[in-house]
Amino acid sequence: MAEFQARKAQYKVDAVKEMTSEFSQYDGFIFTDYRGMTVEQISALRDQLRAKESAYRVVKNRFAKIVMGDLKHNGTDGNLVGPTAVALTKGEDASNAASKILFDFAKGAPLQVKGAYIDGKLFDKSQIEAYSKLPTRLELIASLMGTLNAPLTKLARTLQAIVDAKSN
Repeated sequence: MAEFQARKAQYKVDAVKEMTSEFSQYDGFIFTDYRGMTVEQISALRDQLRAKESAYRVVKNRFAKIVMGDLKHNGTDGNLVGPTAVALTKGEDASNAASKILFDFAKGAPLQVKGAYIDGKLFDKSQIEAYSKLPTRLELIASLMGTLNAPLTKLARTLQAIVDAKSN
């Protein structure tokens, strides 16, 4: 008996291939519900994310599920329900910056963050919100360098004061 295979429209196959090639360039995916947002609001959000080297794409859930499965990003199906847009990020700092932008933007727009998949880890809404409040890696390094620099600066000033006192 012949095996049944559903016909796939070529434009759908092409759309999934294009989406797979785009999504494979990113390692962070923040899923949002954009219901109620205007085109101007979505464009403004895209501009803010683009400044942080991220992208914001409205996706068809069925295509996104196929793409995420192909890329071995398992567990994301729960976030792909209802109207969905995805913030695509590269790197830890970009993911943190994008999550901050999304939560700040959600204060004045009907945007809702559903969850995220960043560096192989699945985050729910509360976890990604906590992640967005953390300082970036560069901010932490700057803070550490400032902390390490303060005692050395004080020592240098003290030694200079001793030299100045002896020369007078």
